[in-house]
Amino acid sequence: MTPSGPAFQPQMQAPMMTKVRSDGAPMAKVLSDGVTKTVSGGAVTRVPSDSMSKVSSDGTYMSRVSSSRDASGIFKAVEEMDAEVREICQRIDTDHNGCISKLELIAAVQRDATVAAFVLPDQDAEHRSDEETFDAVDAIFDQIAAGKQRIKYTDLAAHFQKEASTNKMDNTDELRKFYDLIDADKSGSISKLEIIAAVQANKEVADFLLPNLDGADHVMESEATFDAINSLFQTIAGGKRRIDFADFKAYFKKVISVQAARPICREGTRVFIIGPGFGQQLNPRQSAMITNAGYQAHFCHGIPNPETPNFPVQQYLDHIKEEMDAFGPDVVCAASKGGVYLIGLWQTGLWRGPSLLINAHPSCKEMPQGVPVVLAQGGNDEVYPTSRADLERLISSGTDNTCFLYYVANSGPMASGQRTRIGDRHNMESLLFRDCLPRLIDATLCADGPEAHMLRSWRERLSDERQQAEQWLGHSPELLRKRWATRGMDEEKLIEVLPGTEEFAHVMAMFRATPKEPPVYSVTPQATWDQVQVRAIHRVENGPQLDGCTKPYFESLRRNLEDQGVEFEPGTHTCWAFHGARSEAIESIVSNTVAGFQPLASGTRGANVWGSGTYFARDAKYVADGGFCGQPAADGTRQMLVCLLMTGVPCLGDPDHKGVLPFRNKPHRYNCSVDSLSSPEIFIVQHPGSALPAYLITFA
Repeated sequence: MTPSGPAFQPQMQAPMMTKVRSDGAPMAKVLSDGVTKTVSGGAVTRVPSDSMSKVSSDGTYMSRVSSSRDASGIFKAVEEMDAEVREICQRIDTDHNGCISKLELIAAVQRDATVAAFVLPDQDAEHRSDEETFDAVDAIFDQIAAGKQRIKYTDLAAHFQKEASTNKMDNTDELRKFYDLIDADKSGSISKLEIIAAVQANKEVADFLLPNLDGADHVMESEATFDAINSLFQTIAGGKRRIDFADFKAYFKKVISVQAARPICREGTRVFIIGPGFGQQLNPRQSAMITNAGYQAHFCHGIPNPETPNFPVQQYLDHIKEEMDAFGPDVVCAASKGGVYLIGLWQTGLWRGPSLLINAHPSCKEMPQGVPVVLAQGGNDEVYPTSRADLERLISSGTDNTCFLYYVANSGPMASGQRTRIGDRHNMESLLFRDCLPRLIDATLCADGPEAHMLRSWRERLSDERQQAEQWLGHSPELLRKRWATRGMDEEKLIEVLPGTEEFAHVMAMFRATPKEPPVYSVTPQATWDQVQVRAIHRVENGPQLDGCTKPYFESLRRNLEDQGVEFEPGTHTCWAFHGARSEAIESIVSNTVAGFQPLASGTRGANVWGSGTYFARDAKYVADGGFCGQPAADGTRQMLVCLLMTGVPCLGDPDHKGVLPFRNKPHRYNCSVDSLSSPEIFIVQHPGSALPAYLITFA
């Protein structure tokens, strides 16, 4: 289908006097410069005169925030934290300022067994050395802080919640339980026969190994169930005759579907914006989008245009730093000429934390090491015109997986000469739609890197119904095969999915679904689409194609990403999409025993607007609207394929892409291309194994 340096300096604080309890522990900090103080349970709590300061319900002072925003969000977030985690944070935060420094965390682990058990749950306190403890806590703080000098209570809580979630997903004890249930002869390895016997005898094992598959207790009477177990065993064993526990654990770690994107509390996130170049007056919607998203935003004004000749940037960095110290940002943003200041902050080490740079200033020659950076640039930038190749070289100068280029360029021309998308100019219009600018800010804070966050956020553009349908159907070839009625070796590759079944309903939900935001490509009214009738749904069961082409590519893609330090996530690095073609082409795709799609021969019938390859659409409506299904049959019906794509890490497409995509991390290239890095509606794949035809929908 062809479509139309150094760490950030500590915050400056007024001189303090410490009141000590009778047991010698610090009771509270009392400022000497005339602040008010309150008493709670006999303890003195400092309360700065800043009207935005606040004391929590337990009398603990909570961190000072910008007077330009209501801080209720961050206070609410802390108050709603798990009581145990909140208590741990308060035990660590000895100066009760609502933030935790690296020194406070290390000292708390050394002196407090409760804190140590929480922060280092897998280490034996009696047998670890001081150096081992120091190194472990030091690494944990750096992972949470992402370059910042201090972390908030909510940062610490989110980190350990993620750890708990990861441990739950990869629960060794649970996996060991199932493994031991299968290993009937207690030999330490399991055979295919043992798996079959365990599935027949134990429903819990059957449900774990073969979710959503009926008839597991009648393995020897069901070709589909037997084939599912056979395929599962081959995948785990990798050619061996028996499976050991390491094989078992590794497999079930990699097939777990991706969870929802890790939430970032915008109300508790402080965004520091360098005023010059950000366009509060010339482009006020950009600034308004940040404040309307709920962030605590602080605009740094009072600094001049840095693009005058011989401008003394260093002279003004101290002023910016003073405001940053007072505000305590999580993210620093700059745009256009304001980028000169951000570059200065990087180079002098005054800021080494999450950063968003809109329009790279010509003086930006490399990214800072170890700093999460999102760079946003338009392909039609008339102020700082920069080639895509130069931007890609710039972003690759940063630390692997910490920098992300959000690039918005023109599509190639269609046969009519029109373009399907127009790239951004200097004001970057695309940032104002589909929650894009806030998502880029969130991306800088993602522990897994900004690119990972943006890819996960693409699913948020889908309707809830479609997300649920995709989750049920699964995001890996093996999960799809578990529903096959045959071994996929018969000449007939299409098996009807009966109306009224759960499978039929979920495929229908994907077909009918409309995205949360209006799509870019829309030809006919929604009311017209609602009248489309689905006449039949057939499941594609082509064993040789899946085993010989799709599965090897799926495994190769997983290894490729892991070699780059990217954890492979089905549902993030795979997705569902639609493909339309003439009836004879669909027949070839479905029945071909080697590879259904031939990307090198695709994209040539019409305009090659995003480069060569096989084109897929996120939305079924676009496939039908665009006339990509060929001429209707005699009965007025048309057909389209529902496909599982192995997308990996995509880049923006380009009409000059001729089957070879740019490098992401040499020697590794991007895995596919898309029409938008904000909310893609078109996917272009360049490898035959990266698309698996799963269902054929006949509609009128």
